[in-house]
Amino acid sequence: MTTREVVGRYKGSVMGLAWSFFNPVFMLTVYTFVFSVIFKSRWGVGGEESKTQFAVVLFVGMIVHSLFAEVLNRAPSLILGNVNYVKKVVFPIEILPVIAMGAALFHSLISLGVLLAAFVLFNGYLQWTAIFTPIVILPMLILTLGLAWMLASLGVFLRDVGQTIGIITTVLMFLAPIFYPIAAVPEQFRGFIMANPLTFIIEEMREVLIWGHLPNWLGLGAYTLVATVFAWAGYAWFQKTRKGFADVL
Repeated sequence: MTTREVVGRYKGSVMGLAWSFFNPVFMLTVYTFVFSVIFKSRWGVGGEESKTQFAVVLFVGMIVHSLFAEVLNRAPSLILGNVNYVKKVVFPIEILPVIAMGAALFHSLISLGVLLAAFVLFNGYLQWTAIFTPIVILPMLILTLGLAWMLASLGVFLRDVGQTIGIITTVLMFLAPIFYPIAAVPEQFRGFIMANPLTFIIEEMREVLIWGHLPNWLGLGAYTLVATVFAWAGYAWFQKTRKGFADVL
């Protein structure tokens, strides 16, 4: 079903799945031009930073946010868009958020491949710490899945959730260090930025992909523990409320 979800997105288009590759290439090209040529932006990490480094660093944050936002934005409509499955008792509707996660993860992997290729092109090498990328992103996947279960259930009973979550994910994008380093945030506001569930993962992804540092194992462990609690709570909520889906729909 995940494969069908991925293929169905580009069904009927001339280029088909090739769009999943060209979209991130186009976006990275735009970021590189806008921030390195027009704004002449720098991340502020030292004199050795190349003129295209800002775009690469920014793209890491955009990949993380896109994965998180795509799943959550779709979650409220998953049950509403698959009413026929709800009426089939034998069908495990709890896998619908997992399918959405799989499709979003596929596109994120394509974007990650584009990012790594661009990093090699701009710098001539690849950080060996990039092998830790799956470990770094895993805690956020667990958290996102738990939130998706909860939103999928709430979307059945409260149709406004679908409109609200789009606003929330956009706010989270600007309250995460995607377009700016945490050091640029005034001290009194850093607590809000650090409370964003995207912040830690974005920073750790940059550590392993861009700066070549090892992950913060203690922080990842704590994040995973909290994410697991949210995932369990979201799944429990979904299972508890699913009995009322058919009546509402």
